[in-house]
Amino acid sequence: MAMSLKEIQAPVEAEMVEFEKKFRQSMRSKVLLLDKITSYIVKRKGKQMRPLFVFLSSGVAGNITEATYRGAALIELLHTATLVHDDVVDDAQFRRGFFSINALWKNKIAVLVGDYLLSKGLLLSLDNDDFALLKIVSDAVREMSEGELLQMEKAKKLDITEEIYYNIIRQKTASLIQSCCRVGAASSGADEDTISKMGEFGLKVGMAFQIKDDLFDYGHEEIGKPTGIDIQERKMTLPLIHALEQAGWQEKNQIKKAIKQSAKSKKKLNEVIDFVKASKGIDYAISVMKRYHEEASEILDQFPDSAHKQSLASLVNFTIDRTK
Repeated sequence: MAMSLKEIQAPVEAEMVEFEKKFRQSMRSKVLLLDKITSYIVKRKGKQMRPLFVFLSSGVAGNITEATYRGAALIELLHTATLVHDDVVDDAQFRRGFFSINALWKNKIAVLVGDYLLSKGLLLSLDNDDFALLKIVSDAVREMSEGELLQMEKAKKLDITEEIYYNIIRQKTASLIQSCCRVGAASSGADEDTISKMGEFGLKVGMAFQIKDDLFDYGHEEIGKPTGIDIQERKMTLPLIHALEQAGWQEKNQIKKAIKQSAKSKKKLNEVIDFVKASKGIDYAISVMKRYHEEASEILDQFPDSAHKQSLASLVNFTIDRTK
């Protein structure tokens, strides 16, 4: 029986409540407009997966400390900054069912709020001499930016190989979950070897998580009908890459043409989706996702048993089994 998110949170429930307060505090500003916007950001938070990875990793590797709270806040501040900027870049009006900052307060304010959150995160670390944590998270932000740009560069030509795809998702998605686990371990006072092991665990989880995300584009029994959004945006994901690698040059050209027309033609979009399904692209992606999941579990098994470890294992299952 799969655990619910509430059950998974149980070993760190008190810490997560305390974190909420500290995080809200870390966003305060004397400028009324800023305070209003940061309150809005706190209100529309999602499942709090990232802080959860930080606290559970800290509990697995050692003990949760004051630095763990600051590390979790640093990740949330820097990640929220990148999301606010992303919404401006994508001209997105919504995020998780709420209006985006740029939709409510316009682009200029949104960019400045992103900058403000970034500086708050940097100062939170520097004021407390958390240099090791700042290095971990800054590395992740650099990786995320590079991954996003690499994906955009490749979308034009539709020439992504499986290897480049893994590179992109490692940078774009996995590096953030990796940094959560590394920050958790580092803040608990663990040695370099343990921090690195925890990071490796987070990286594998992040890879599996993103492949799962990419599978939503094609839909299946539990999820319902395919969305095809990635295809329309020319984002080459694993099911499609694998399917194209199996195809002859003539079929490959035909499908690439269909991808380029998929944003305007439902028929062309369905042609691509049917091609991927027929070429076993989805089965292949599921098998790769499961492999990363198993590798993550093998790393976690090396740590001593605890409630934190059990919850972390369940959190990984939760992210892989989710239906949205």
